[in-house]
Amino acid sequence: MGKILHRYVFREVLTPFLLGIGIFTFVLLITRLLKLIELVVSRGLPAMQILRLIAYLMPAFLEITVPMAMLLAILIAFGRLSSDSELIAMRSSGLSLYQIVPPIALFVGLTTMATGALAMYVRPQANAHLKQALWDIARTRATAGLKPQVFNNEFPGLVIYAEQIDSRTDRLVHVLISDERDPEQRNTVFARQGYMISDSDTQTVTLRLYDGTIHSSGDAASDYQTDFETYDVNLDLRENLGGSRTKDPDPKELTLPALLDLLRRQRDAGPVSSVALAELHRRFAIPFACVVFGLVGVPLGIAPARAVRSRGFAISLAVIFAYYILLSAGQGLAEQGTVPAWFGLWAPNLIFGALGALLLREAGRERTLARSVGDLFARLRAAWWPRPRPGGAPQ
Repeated sequence: MGKILHRYVFREVLTPFLLGIGIFTFVLLITRLLKLIELVVSRGLPAMQILRLIAYLMPAFLEITVPMAMLLAILIAFGRLSSDSELIAMRSSGLSLYQIVPPIALFVGLTTMATGALAMYVRPQANAHLKQALWDIARTRATAGLKPQVFNNEFPGLVIYAEQIDSRTDRLVHVLISDERDPEQRNTVFARQGYMISDSDTQTVTLRLYDGTIHSSGDAASDYQTDFETYDVNLDLRENLGGSRTKDPDPKELTLPALLDLLRRQRDAGPVSSVALAELHRRFAIPFACVVFGLVGVPLGIAPARAVRSRGFAISLAVIFAYYILLSAGQGLAEQGTVPAWFGLWAPNLIFGALGALLLREAGRERTLARSVGDLFARLRAAWWPRPRPGGAPQ
């Protein structure tokens, strides 16, 4: 009887869980899809490359949507069992709430392990691959994106003109460059030829020019001209890469062992980066959110309601919104060094975990949610504002 019941409850949770993952992931992915569509239109990227970018983005979204979908699944499953009076039938047969919970505990454990694997290993590797893929796209735009006999202004502060461009060898013939990146000195460069040189390690592209002259003008009283044999023009790809590049490894692109090694080296060399420390705590706090959502979801789900699915979506969205607002604020403060990293990343889990444990205990006593919340506020009011005795002294 127990095994049959546990399998039944597990199946009740599994279906809305898969539905929740699809819905929440699509909602988070839709904004990125708009940018990917822009890449297809403006740069003509093939469909397979777009699918590869989406695959690299998915682990970061799943790390967040798996706990969200698990909370939604528990709310919908227990809401349906409660609305169909199946929970009443189970309790009438002598089963307590804690005897129904084991399949939910197993489900929470599986989602916790899956989220932990995503946070500690899969997402960092996907972030690294995504950065490399974006670099490849940016490099392609820097080389093949230039058109011959056209004034190309793809790079901030630069206008590049070349009579001939060989995309196979990245060679430019008869090059003219207007460089206005320095507002105090404007350079006009003429060169017989040039080559695009890319470095995937530092993710930089340099246009190396040969046999030319530089005409400089600015606030000075006189202009001047300089001849050169070789001259390098660094092309700024930060806009194409979505941000500036740093020489230090990005903690979000390091697996858990590599992140721990980075923190160890930073600790030996001097102060530890608050960003890396916050990322370490985030790797454990997000998976633990599955446990917290499980504690909150069971007592909230068994509350009687008519529209089970709409109520489940509404409550899950409210809890998720409050949790991730606290998490984002705590992570931001931790990365700035305003609060300790453990406090900023674990405070939402502590708050919602304590609330979920209290609600689960009250649900185990078969007390309604409204009565439990009312009693809680009554105890808090009695502790903070004690009623005065008839003689004038507080009770």
